[in-house]
Amino acid sequence: MKIVKFGGSSLASGEQVEKVFHIVVSDPERKIVVVSAPGKRYTEDIKVTDLLIECANAYLAHGEGKEQFEAIIKRYASIADDLGLSEKVMQTIHDDLLELLNGDRSQPEKYLDAVKASGEDNHAKLIAAYFQHQGVEASYVNPKEAGLIVTDEPGNARVLPESYEALYKLRNRPGILIFPGFFGFNKKGEVVTFSRSGSDITGSILANGTKADLYENFTDVDAVYSVNPMMVDRPKELRELTYREMRELSYAGFSVFHDEALMPAFRAGIPVNIKNTNNPHKPGTRIVNERENTNGPVIGIASDNGFCSIYVSKYLLNREIGFGRKLLQILEDYGLSFEHMPSGIDDISVIVRQDEMDARLEKKIVNRIKTELQADDVKVEHDLAIIMVVGEGMRHNVGTAAKASFALARAGVNIEMINQGSSEVSMMFGVKEVDEKRAVQALYEEFFAAVPV
Repeated sequence: MKIVKFGGSSLASGEQVEKVFHIVVSDPERKIVVVSAPGKRYTEDIKVTDLLIECANAYLAHGEGKEQFEAIIKRYASIADDLGLSEKVMQTIHDDLLELLNGDRSQPEKYLDAVKASGEDNHAKLIAAYFQHQGVEASYVNPKEAGLIVTDEPGNARVLPESYEALYKLRNRPGILIFPGFFGFNKKGEVVTFSRSGSDITGSILANGTKADLYENFTDVDAVYSVNPMMVDRPKELRELTYREMRELSYAGFSVFHDEALMPAFRAGIPVNIKNTNNPHKPGTRIVNERENTNGPVIGIASDNGFCSIYVSKYLLNREIGFGRKLLQILEDYGLSFEHMPSGIDDISVIVRQDEMDARLEKKIVNRIKTELQADDVKVEHDLAIIMVVGEGMRHNVGTAAKASFALARAGVNIEMINQGSSEVSMMFGVKEVDEKRAVQALYEEFFAAVPV
């Protein structure tokens, strides 16, 4: 049995929904279809989820949002018209959304969550109606009725363990099941959403709960690439990579997957296949627990910017018990999490997201480190990019760091910091943001130029 998930771009129009229908019915093993809200039809278009957020905010501020409401209904109506569906499904979507918008607004965070989730929920109802219209046995599944119970953290829900047993029963239902992504229900029966791109998380949870053989994730690319195609022309397509590699690449800017989305499938050992809705016959990229390391030490290179480094120097720092804990405690006091923490004998650097620390907060943190930890020197380095060189093969390959360093030196890129991941699956380089693209290109040439595309 396969769980199959389609992203917003795959469901943005009637034409796209028709493609999805033919993909699903072409394989009898595709039992459960997880759907996103309608995405962009073209570059300047607005995603339905964004329209819903605008609409909810208008209702919260003014008690109405007629313009936004009509824009949302128009998007669904356009898809329904393209598919030749009756007015009945649009009346259901219209009434459900209106009831939500006019509901209890005393808890804005929960109100916003419920309105956002309606994007996926109403689209699942529309798509189920289209499958039925085509003469296929199919039904919409409400996540509450299916038993998808999550923590009460609006916008950041996590699945509760008891969900998995309930979801397993979906295997016994007849026909194709259309399941809305992005949200579940708390124990009080209230809608709570996952973080953005949460439909990937729903698919992964269902794959785990139903003990599926495969989780197929359809998007708008043929495969995962070894590097961002915006930075390198015609990069190598990856046929297979491990969960650990995908997690590292997702964290560092790979946009194919939300970086936590695969965890439920990973825990159950279920392979994931990323495929293209517009080119479904392509093999795509498989994500597995283990793979053969036949392509050299590096599988991919990812980068992200918007970081800063808090550099702390103190003589004999390595002998001072509790120094690291005290340093991180200062950051915790201001609600900051750290991304990386490379260290030496007398110094340590903590990498944080730059947009989480304004000038005022930065000054407070620097002063506390100087006074409470009696540091010799504290400096903050701004506008850094983090580049991750990722590959399971690095565990067994000597000289990867040296090759990477030489490649960056040849390109005239200064390395601000370097850190080998404790899992030995990744290596992090910190460079100035202005050097990010040049650095990625140099590393790609070093590790992939000799490999056929």
